[in-house]
Amino acid sequence: MAEKKPAAKRGRKPPDGTKKQFLSSMDPEVIRGIKVAAASLDTTASQVLETAAKEWLERHRAVKR
Repeated sequence: MAEKKPAAKRGRKPPDGTKKQFLSSMDPEVIRGIKVAAASLDTTASQVLETAAKEWLERHRAVKR
């Protein structure tokens, strides 16, 4: 009798390296715009969001100083 394989995990695989997944809710038009922009830049929506978040954090820190 064949051995039973463990059930495959559903969903996306976690990102490689030290990155962690972050779930957020946004307006569908904003999501669509991010995906379109990412495709036109030959990158991922995740990378666009990470870059935007880093830039926002830098501006936020500058205001608090």
